[in-house]
Amino acid sequence: MIETKNIFLKRIAYGMSIMALLVLYYPNIAAAAQITARKVTIGSSAPSATTTYALNFTVPSATVIQSVGFAACTTASGACTPAPGFSASTSSLTSQPTNLGDASGWTVNTATAGELRLAKSGNVAAPTGAQTVSFSGVVNPSATNSTFFMRMTTYSTATWTTAIDTGVVATSTAGQITVTASVDETLTFTLAAATVALGTLSSAATGTGTSSMTVATNAGTGYSLTYSGTTLTSGANTITAMASPAASAVNGKQFGINLMNNTTPAIGTNTTGIGSGVPSTGYNTTNQFKFLTGDTIASASLPTNSNTYTTSYIANIDGATAAGAYSTVLTYVATANF
Repeated sequence: MIETKNIFLKRIAYGMSIMALLVLYYPNIAAAAQITARKVTIGSSAPSATTTYALNFTVPSATVIQSVGFAACTTASGACTPAPGFSASTSSLTSQPTNLGDASGWTVNTATAGELRLAKSGNVAAPTGAQTVSFSGVVNPSATNSTFFMRMTTYSTATWTTAIDTGVVATSTAGQITVTASVDETLTFTLAAATVALGTLSSAATGTGTSSMTVATNAGTGYSLTYSGTTLTSGANTITAMASPAASAVNGKQFGINLMNNTTPAIGTNTTGIGSGVPSTGYNTTNQFKFLTGDTIASASLPTNSNTYTTSYIANIDGATAAGAYSTVLTYVATANF
């Protein structure tokens, strides 16, 4: 009976010795608690990309932290095998950590390529709230679509010994998808009327009419809108073209156009639409009309959404104007300036 008791006591003593050895060999295990609210945000998930790592977490202990390590491992537990290709050797802090303790003075240690490390030996402030640590210059693991684990550990010394709290976050590299598209050069130009009837002209009233056109382009320097043609003509007889901007005057021979909302006569509409196009000089003044073939009547200097221009036509005759059917064919041309 005494011998059995001695054997039992020896086994207890042996077990306690093993536990003592474990504590000596793993001095930090018993004290470590679980870090919560863990998150890692990677600027680019592309394999081998040099990018940013933002680590968010909340430590459960109020113990003063003097160093932190974030090891990139192939597994979530057990011995850490560094994630192939991961490197912290060129890492740096993008800003001082938040709520880790002191607000400044934290520095990066790049001696361990597979682990992001920062420390401040003089830190005396306890952590508060939620913590944020952000690094730049971090090289991702080299394998595509590969999961790896960031093991977080806080320490009470500035040498990454004497662990306080720990936690793990799973993250991954990913293949990249290239999305392509092309945009062709475009010029949209439409005319809303094929015929403009000015009616029967008399020396007592101005003949009027309108047409409209819409222009848009993605050309680098916009577009130019020109027109060409002759004045109103009947056989050998013509109605005088207004070579310079002038007001409409009854009982005189005039043929002219502009792109404005006029009151004398009451005809036309100002430019509409969200584009940047504008009427050109000579055609951009209310109650002033002009007709000079080859002129640029409107333009835009940049790529632009559509504008709709309303062309106002006026014709006046005097009492000596020869009778006849007067007409002309005008050609409007929009040219994109690529």
